[in-house]
Amino acid sequence: MGTSGKGGNHSLTMNAFARFLLRLFGWTLTQKDPGTRRYVLIFAPHTSNWDFIIGILAAWALGLKARWIGKSSLFECPLGPVFRFWGGIPIDRSRPGDMSKQLAERFAASDHLVLGIAPEGTRSFSDHWKSGFWHIAKAANVPVVMAYIDYPRKEVGMGASFVPSNDLEADFQQIQAFYADKRGRFPDKESTIRSRAESEKAA
Repeated sequence: MGTSGKGGNHSLTMNAFARFLLRLFGWTLTQKDPGTRRYVLIFAPHTSNWDFIIGILAAWALGLKARWIGKSSLFECPLGPVFRFWGGIPIDRSRPGDMSKQLAERFAASDHLVLGIAPEGTRSFSDHWKSGFWHIAKAANVPVVMAYIDYPRKEVGMGASFVPSNDLEADFQQIQAFYADKRGRFPDKESTIRSRAESEKAA
């Protein structure tokens, strides 16, 4: 799809500038087309503040406009319009267990929605990943796209994807296989790729 006008020129300029910066710092950008404009995008491993900077540059370089979620009260403050402009989606957390349904409704009403989530939830070690991304994708019937950062190879980008099955643990095995050769800036801070249930079984 082409772009035109000032907005399109601005986007192309941002894409080119981001690609230039990544090359300048020695990073290679990769992208595997998921074949859809509606998906949940996960990003790992997340062990450093630098991940955010490199990840943002990669998103700009790919022309990716990922959205993110926050509690609804965050969007009621004076900065609410700014958070929305930056891609924020307000979620009503007073409706426990209903977040997946709320986001599934968002996906159903959108032709183009990329929801970015860092499933580790922390830059420090954890013995499991949060599985909210999987429940959201399953409820919305959209794929999970696995984005990554690999410091030894200085590679960042989007890789394989899958549509959630009825077996959370089997899907986590796919995720484990994909990220098996990707290392964060601080490998000792990488979280174990498994669900909380699997972590509790192993305890």
